[in-house]
Amino acid sequence: APVGAAMRTEISTAAAFVTRLLRAAGGIGEEQLRCFRECLQEALREHYKHHWFPLVPSKGSGYRCIRINHKMDPLIGKAAGMIGLSHERLFQLLPSELTLWVDPFEVSYRIGEDGSICVLYESPQPGGKATKPVESRTSCKEEWRIGRSSPSKNYNMMTVSS
Repeated sequence: APVGAAMRTEISTAAAFVTRLLRAAGGIGEEQLRCFRECLQEALREHYKHHWFPLVPSKGSGYRCIRINHKMDPLIGKAAGMIGLSHERLFQLLPSELTLWVDPFEVSYRIGEDGSICVLYESPQPGGKATKPVESRTSCKEEWRIGRSSPSKNYNMMTVSS
């Protein structure tokens, strides 16, 4: 199957999720939302085209990660621009901290830097290979947690010793 087809479910899940967040915020017409969703799907397809590895699902995870963190994710920004939404308006409508991981067989998100990670879509990997247990799965989620927790620990230790 062509890569485009392989990514379809994951990408449409991600685009539909961001569209749902916009719809929930209110004030945007259905026709605009539909256009936004299609533009975002198209942008994601282009962006992921050469960065999609079903045999190694975590490979390229950081590259595919959609992020709003006081900076608007360029792909969301681009799709919003198509329906005339400015970055300023987007920041009012969307969570100020949003991370969306779009990986083969799994789409998950986290709102807030310390929020819990929620899975939007998960499917077993084809080929009958048992998926590795969660502990051994390294992805940008795990790396993020590790990178995030160490500085604050050191900081606490310094506070204690001073």
